[in-house]
Amino acid sequence: MYINLFGLNHHTAPIAIREKLALNIINADELWQQLRSRGAYGVVLSTCNRTEIYISADKIGDAKKIIYDFLHSYLETQEDILLKHIYVFDGDAAVKHLFHIASGLDSMIVGEYEVLGQVRQALEIAEQNKAVDLSLRNIFQHAIRVGRRVRSEIGISKNALSASSAAVDIAIKTIGDTENINMLVIGAGEAGRLVAQVAKDIGVPDIAVANRTLAKALRLAESLGATAIDMKKLDEALVNCNCIVTCTTAPNYLLDAAKVAAVMEKRSGGRLLIIDIAVPRNVSPNVANIENVFLYNIDDISKITEKNRKKREGETEKARLIISDELIQFNEWWAQAEVRPLIRALMSKAESIRSAQLKHAMKKLPPLTEQQKYNLEMMTKAIVSKLLKDPIYTIKTNGQKHHNYDKLVEELFKIEY
Repeated sequence: MYINLFGLNHHTAPIAIREKLALNIINADELWQQLRSRGAYGVVLSTCNRTEIYISADKIGDAKKIIYDFLHSYLETQEDILLKHIYVFDGDAAVKHLFHIASGLDSMIVGEYEVLGQVRQALEIAEQNKAVDLSLRNIFQHAIRVGRRVRSEIGISKNALSASSAAVDIAIKTIGDTENINMLVIGAGEAGRLVAQVAKDIGVPDIAVANRTLAKALRLAESLGATAIDMKKLDEALVNCNCIVTCTTAPNYLLDAAKVAAVMEKRSGGRLLIIDIAVPRNVSPNVANIENVFLYNIDDISKITEKNRKKREGETEKARLIISDELIQFNEWWAQAEVRPLIRALMSKAESIRSAQLKHAMKKLPPLTEQQKYNLEMMTKAIVSKLLKDPIYTIKTNGQKHHNYDKLVEELFKIEY
């Protein structure tokens, strides 16, 4: 089994490209059907900063072909865009990359905790869609373990920012005193909840939450002492606030230049801050051209939080040491997992031969007591076990080191699996 990773992230592609390849993995039946129809298992990790597809296939060339075919048909993405911005990792490199992600090292904001939950969710959703095999399940479960270990042993996530908390930080620096912030959060998902929670914790007095499903906005608003806004009354809410944070999964712009210009005409004056942390973006980039409107997107937040990355360089090195240790453990498991079917086939053939020969011999012997039969059974099993001990050890040791080693064993022992 071979593991391939296709991906692009904030290091390789700007938001204008990332939002074109963003996948909604929760409501994507067609996505999973296409993967399964290609005879592959896969896990899709889609966040505001990355879209990655981990594929498990029988041949090393199969995984790459499956990924490219899938992206061309499902996303209708031009090949030149893919080639310019994507990265493709195989085997150990793919596993190592996922371990870095789960540990928060590959995040826009180093050490942020949310990505560990996103890795866990990616596995859960793929499992719900029957798209996970043993290899992918173990890779992702081990990555989650690595992420937990890094955060428990070092301080990389201590007081770490997130995109949501960085958005609130921008609001304070732009508007000034927290008491002067009148915040509207559009989106009541996890990102919206974090924005509203951070704003409440630092003392923002006026917080409103709008969401496509009003009941969800009401639940979040009630838990924080905020105000829930019906999306039908969004225009009115836009006029009454001075800070808007958008974080929905809407496929199209919620706010365009015409809508925001109309809002600005109705306002009594003053600046309007809009922070768009959604991918795809909720706000048209043309909005930034409107006078007194200050627009930030997720890539702007990356530039602002560069200081956070530099402060955590020491913790990053410690995390890499932990990841190296975990990779050694994982590779030991992987080496055995890859040859396990071969070993089972060898043991099954040996057991079949032993059982048949013992049965044949028993017919030629005089009647035996139950104890004597048991002793013969155990003796023949012990002989087979001792004969197979060295071959099995050699298979485990060399199965990953030598190309076509499994084929050699198959031919030598005349087994099929």
